[in-house]
Amino acid sequence: MQTDGMFRRRQLPHWDVEGKPVFITACLAGSIPAKGMERLRQYRLELDARPCPGHLSEKQWEHNKSKLVFALVDDMLDHQSAVRHLADDRQAEIVHNAVLHFAGERYTLLAFVVMPSHHHWLFLPDEAWSRQVAARGRGTGQPRTPREIISHSVQSYTATMCNRIRGASGRYWQGETFDHWARDEAEMYRIIDYIEHNPVKAGLVEQPEHWQWSSARLRAGTGMKPGDPIVKPAE
Repeated sequence: MQTDGMFRRRQLPHWDVEGKPVFITACLAGSIPAKGMERLRQYRLELDARPCPGHLSEKQWEHNKSKLVFALVDDMLDHQSAVRHLADDRQAEIVHNAVLHFAGERYTLLAFVVMPSHHHWLFLPDEAWSRQVAARGRGTGQPRTPREIISHSVQSYTATMCNRIRGASGRYWQGETFDHWARDEAEMYRIIDYIEHNPVKAGLVEQPEHWQWSSARLRAGTGMKPGDPIVKPAE
């Protein structure tokens, strides 16, 4: 499998690799305060100043640095965020349902959780759908990747619907997501476990399946195992 992929950097790095599941974290706008963002920036500069360990390639070191920064981000989101719109079950349900909406069509959904200040999900873009997206994007400058299209669709829809519930307007989500791809099956299972145990780690529930807005809850009700594709429940 070709793993060079497409690498882009805005404020955050984004690396898309065909045929690999992608792990995305989307944060509410303002969920990481200015001091937190500066702390993250300084930590990233510190990591960039470190030499690449001899046993890693430059790409592996870049991947590891992103994971280290993300661990700090997730801790801030779980324990220090002042913006927690998704503690409102009405808004959490909108995001929950949006993630499930195209499961089995545009992507294979492998895990997700909606937390009070953010949501995590792991999915693999569908090959046939991705080819159609690539064909439509040819000749349009820099076409968006399947990940970008899928993520933007969910973020745009949920922002509109959740702001409607809040009676608010303006930005709902932070402008960029944190994302990286799962390099192999072992990492995929580690990410699934990480996502589904987030409510436990944050002290919200004692068991992953006790959190209402989670793939762990769906697994408990259907007998699906970690790694099985998650589909939208029948209405």
